[in-house]
Amino acid sequence: MTQKMSALIVGAGDATGGAIAKRFAQEGMLTCAVRRTADKLQPLLDEIQKTGGQGYGFACDARKEDEVVKLVEDIERDIAPIDVLVFNIGANVPCSILDETARKYFKIWEMACFSAFLVGREVARRMVVRKRGTIIFTGATAGLRGSANFAAFAGAKHALRALAQSMARELGPSNIHVAHVVIDGAIDTAFIRDNFPDRYALKDQDGVLNPDHIADNYWHLYRQPRDAWTQELDLRPWVEHW
Repeated sequence: MTQKMSALIVGAGDATGGAIAKRFAQEGMLTCAVRRTADKLQPLLDEIQKTGGQGYGFACDARKEDEVVKLVEDIERDIAPIDVLVFNIGANVPCSILDETARKYFKIWEMACFSAFLVGREVARRMVVRKRGTIIFTGATAGLRGSANFAAFAGAKHALRALAQSMARELGPSNIHVAHVVIDGAIDTAFIRDNFPDRYALKDQDGVLNPDHIADNYWHLYRQPRDAWTQELDLRPWVEHW
């Protein structure tokens, strides 16, 4: 019998992260969903179970090295080897550079980049031994160019993109696929609906990213043959300006 494998989704929120978790569970993977507080995961886990999947919830502050080490150890020991990691923590907090505080700037970097390093390193250490695995980082347009009032976010996302590129070059020869996904556009979330109604109105014209369709692309990256791996993928609605 083929050994069951697990999918680790760090940042399994109510939109993109949750949709990715459901997509991998739908395909039969043991899906491990992670947020800072475990109780917020229950609706997602209930939905996975109702559709016949297997989901497990974990509380973890991915900025804390000891918590990340324990998280990966627990999953590898108690559930199944991690065959795919999706890092999906967001840190999109606007602020003028004139008002930005050192504390918040550093926290945004911790969330969007440092935590990706911690989780990516721990999972890669196991994947290298098995000579297989996939690591996918959720990026943003801010990883390509900085916008006014987003200096902290842009700096962190640039660093995340560089991390993904370096890991891809180092780990590829060990049969580990590392990909970076640029999400360029508004996603169908309550935040966009409530705060940007004009943009959300484009949903009926397919002008807003559907989290389920984003998740389909993540599954495709995981299933790619290694002779044609994608290192960076851009996802944007047809109405979005480049």
